[in-house]
Amino acid sequence: MPLQLTGAPGDPDLIRLPWDVPLEQWPAHHLVSLPRGISRHVVRFVRLSGRVYAIKEISEYYAKREYRLLWDLNRLDTPSVEPVAVVTGRTGADGEPLDSALITRHLQFSLPYRAVMSGTVRPETLNRLLDALAVLLVRLHLSGFYWGDCSLSNVLFRRDAGSFAAYLVDAETGELHPMISEGQRLYDIDLAHTNIFGEMLDLEAGGLLHPSVDPEEVAGSVCSRYHTLWSELTSDEIIDEVDWHMIDQRIRRLNSLGFDVAEMMVRRKSGTGRLIVRPKVVDAGHHQRRLLRLTGLDVEENQARRLLNDLDSFRVSYGLRYEEEAIVAHRWLMEIFHPAVEAVPRELRRKLEPAQLFHEVLDHRWYLSEAAGNDVGLPAAVESYVKNILVFKPDEKALIVED
Repeated sequence: MPLQLTGAPGDPDLIRLPWDVPLEQWPAHHLVSLPRGISRHVVRFVRLSGRVYAIKEISEYYAKREYRLLWDLNRLDTPSVEPVAVVTGRTGADGEPLDSALITRHLQFSLPYRAVMSGTVRPETLNRLLDALAVLLVRLHLSGFYWGDCSLSNVLFRRDAGSFAAYLVDAETGELHPMISEGQRLYDIDLAHTNIFGEMLDLEAGGLLHPSVDPEEVAGSVCSRYHTLWSELTSDEIIDEVDWHMIDQRIRRLNSLGFDVAEMMVRRKSGTGRLIVRPKVVDAGHHQRRLLRLTGLDVEENQARRLLNDLDSFRVSYGLRYEEEAIVAHRWLMEIFHPAVEAVPRELRRKLEPAQLFHEVLDHRWYLSEAAGNDVGLPAAVESYVKNILVFKPDEKALIVED
């Protein structure tokens, strides 16, 4: 069978890569160096026309299957890497067949958990990673996705304000259903416990785990976090007919977690004056979508929440409470957000994505203002942040270096 590239690559140079050579033998000039997680397959990163792609060598059946699953997950707006193409019909120079290849777009500013934990990990950082993993697993299950191999190794993490956002990077063992069964859901959690326990033991053996962190407790905490969130999102609530404010409180709690309520199912409990209420929860991103609608900024959920808080403060400070929200958002974007980001020297802007940069500037402004006893203002905060903090940060986008 001749060499075939199937998908929507957008870059004609992909077909010109040395597909007749096993991936682990590709010449260095084709590759870029990026932190990689543990994988049972050979994975390499290439940069073409300014874009970075991850290429995984895998059998034709699983390459096509994973490509379709990732495409479906992206269609459902579930956090996962973006599939680009599948390459089949590979043969070596000796005429022997080679495994197929799955091409995905590299997720900018993302890191595998081992890169996040490249130093001794504090319990607070670990807790944020576990929260992100629990949220990802809940979102996948709400979409009807059975993972079959949930682990920290199969996830990429992006900084999201003071937290992390997790993205699925390996769907090889997954299955997508109209609705996940209870057995599949509980098996996923049990498997996550086993995998994460092993990964924590591995970190502990490498001296990368804080002495106060117990691997067994970490694995168990992921499960408990998941169950707590799943219950909040899916459980029925029984209320008195007069206690409709309880419904509003439930919706607010769900929104604070980043989930939206599309509709409510309400039915009367037989023989009582009470109602059984179940919210229909849709995909996460309440704040994310609001910020995108108002400003065009497409950022992570916690970053969106923080930026919206600053936008709301801008509205109050400038006496714009009765002005249309879209007009206020445009002014905030032009007068606050863009000037703050553009005040950072161009060569340093690659260290963090703009939304994360702005969030950290806001944090720095708060600390400076607390120390000074008055608001130091945004320009002074930007200047101080660049001089005292940003210059010492690793470049999370430009971790790409030539091999």
